[in-house]
Amino acid sequence: MRLLWLVSDEAACLPGPEALSPQISGWTVEVARSAWAALDAIAHSCFDAVLAEFPVPGWAPEEWLEEVLRIQPLMPVLIREAEPSYDRAVRLSRLGAFHYLGDPPDARRLGALLEEAVRWRRHCEQARGGGDPGTEPWRRLLIGESRAMRQVVDVIRLVARRRCTVLITGDTGTGKEVVARAIHMASGRGHLPMVAVNCSAIPETLLEAELFGHVRGAFTGAIHHRIGRFEQAHRSTLFLDEIGDMPLDLQAKLLRVLQERELQRLGSSEVISVDVRVLAASNADLEERVRQGRFREDLYYRLNVVPIHLPPLAERASDIPPLVAHFLEKVCSREGIPPKRISVEAMERLTGYSWPGNVRQLENAVEMAVILSGERELLLPSDFPLPSPAQWKALNANTLEFIRLPDEGMDFERTIARIERSLLEQALRRSNGNKKQAAELLRLKRTTFAAKLKSLQAAANA
Repeated sequence: MRLLWLVSDEAACLPGPEALSPQISGWTVEVARSAWAALDAIAHSCFDAVLAEFPVPGWAPEEWLEEVLRIQPLMPVLIREAEPSYDRAVRLSRLGAFHYLGDPPDARRLGALLEEAVRWRRHCEQARGGGDPGTEPWRRLLIGESRAMRQVVDVIRLVARRRCTVLITGDTGTGKEVVARAIHMASGRGHLPMVAVNCSAIPETLLEAELFGHVRGAFTGAIHHRIGRFEQAHRSTLFLDEIGDMPLDLQAKLLRVLQERELQRLGSSEVISVDVRVLAASNADLEERVRQGRFREDLYYRLNVVPIHLPPLAERASDIPPLVAHFLEKVCSREGIPPKRISVEAMERLTGYSWPGNVRQLENAVEMAVILSGERELLLPSDFPLPSPAQWKALNANTLEFIRLPDEGMDFERTIARIERSLLEQALRRSNGNKKQAAELLRLKRTTFAAKLKSLQAAANA
């Protein structure tokens, strides 16, 4: 990567560019001694970032920055002055400067800033439809270049255009539906919309009709004919999320549809052929549920033709910076506010956190920081009120102590149900009975929260 370093004879420079550049790993530094020489180099050569030190004879920082961005609108420009000014920093940031330096950074900090600048530029190019023209559109859904993400991408390229079912596993919030959408987009069915069903969010009594459809009079309240999600997904893709929560009797019917590629609507004897690619996802251990008798073994093997496992975000921390950049652009665009950036210190805080809620928790944290930072462009560590590693370790230790297994053993299902009920009730109390807010407190979809609450209430009344 190439850095252009503008240092005039009048500037109080950082430790000389020639001395510092060998310590910036992976960067080749070209030095310009005048503003005009720097502008000429930007116009006729390719650089990944620019670092300019002022004062520069005949130029105010604002004027020179505007000229650079006229030549290269997406060029990350870092500016440092001998006498830093808060007002100047605000003006330059609004004009499009990537970073305004106060105290001279050391090689490590400067290297981190430059890497952040490159990520920001690549993300902007992708958002504008630029970047590598050969990049598959679906690849933009999968943010990150960690080894785990590269393996997922490789599997998608191999299986996307096949008809085989894919089972996507991973903790809540790791992005299973995003992977499913990437597979769909990369397939030959991507020109049609993917149909998604959350099996845990629909009551058991309605899930069969939701999947297979029904005819008029099939059950109380069925006053019209209705096609199911399988028929909606004809010649397209059906994504079955939280497949592990599907009732056993419905699992048998699903297995038959997968094997025969045909179905019957509720209340009808008509056999309907469907051409559907099925993708399934679960955050539960389906092999364990098979051993417990809660999931059909034959259905498990029918779904698990090609497995894709998404590791928790804590195991791919290198993906956090590009994810943060993606969420920043997404939130700012959605809210209609000027682009924001994140400080190196704040990024270090995010990459050092364990993220128990995975990518979904990270997205929520970035959205909160963007909204609560007001008009300030640069996000600081204080915008991300996360527990410190020591606090998180202590919290985990206390939690493990709380659920210690007694010598005489315990009823696992009843214990988990009690814990789940307690969390749901706490969330409802804290939100004054607002189910939407309660679901957000628990990082659940509102439909999932309602289904869990109804299930626990039914169990208590049984």
